[in-house]
Amino acid sequence: MTSYRYGAAVLCAACGVFSGGAIAQGYPAKPVRIVVPFAAGGPADIYARVLGQRLQEPMGQSFVIENRPGAGSIIGTDVVAKSPADGYTLLLMSNTHTVNESLIPKKPFALMKDFAPVAPINYSDLLLVVHPSLPVKSVKELLALAKAKPRGLNYASSGAGTPYHMAGELFKAMGGVDIVHIPHKGSGEARTSVMSGQVELMLDAITTMAQMAKAGRVRALATTGQKRSTVTPDLPTVAEAGVPGYEATIWLGVMAPAQTPRPVLERLNAEISKITARADVKKTWNEQGAEPMAMSLAEFDKYLNADIAKWAKVVKMSGARADQ
Repeated sequence: MTSYRYGAAVLCAACGVFSGGAIAQGYPAKPVRIVVPFAAGGPADIYARVLGQRLQEPMGQSFVIENRPGAGSIIGTDVVAKSPADGYTLLLMSNTHTVNESLIPKKPFALMKDFAPVAPINYSDLLLVVHPSLPVKSVKELLALAKAKPRGLNYASSGAGTPYHMAGELFKAMGGVDIVHIPHKGSGEARTSVMSGQVELMLDAITTMAQMAKAGRVRALATTGQKRSTVTPDLPTVAEAGVPGYEATIWLGVMAPAQTPRPVLERLNAEISKITARADVKKTWNEQGAEPMAMSLAEFDKYLNADIAKWAKVVKMSGARADQ
């Protein structure tokens, strides 16, 4: 009896290995959908399209980008959470998702329960900009004006819970100022508000806003990383310019519905890691202010859990709410 059970166990294990290998070799057998829960034109959308194009050749199938913005990424994310766990529907996610774990606890999904980590893509600094009509030319001058006019200034973001919103809340908390958050439906709409002067300032992705600053449509005051950006080397960091210890970046990654077969996750992780390691990709992204990221499945899982804990502290410290 014992011998029979042992033999059956070995056979089952062998079948599992064979099945996993077969799944990996046969995947993908049809086009793959990457849902971007953010508006078209923003960094998430841009990098998702770059990734999708680069995945087509090694994977042998099309990777179709589908924008499903709304509710601070909740709408599109829920679409993926409810999709079959077969690797044919993926989520392009950002630190919006790790923020939302504490900012919006009553969601129709839980990130680390209903999704499986696949791979990170890149991260980039944000750019603190103001409308040219605002009489400030440095972070210290902005802080002084904001302190002199409590709730007299507004800052734009692409929506509650986005990295831009939380970067603004962190700036308020660490700078000791009260600036009103004006959420928008997407990054493009938020930028338009600032460039038109309807809203005085915002923290936006350097990959897109740097060009607007060079054109004089906004005035750039500082970047938000630990060190100065190669895109704007003459600009100080926010930490250098008046808010010691401040740091906020935007990063992007890919997740799949929970229970997606591990061989599929490993195949995707390997191919995405190859893309982010390519010299031409690194060069292009560095010119835009983005740094490629690469992690194993386990490393990305650990990274996500740490980021959830980090932003939970910021949400608590700032008192931020999803309806702000």
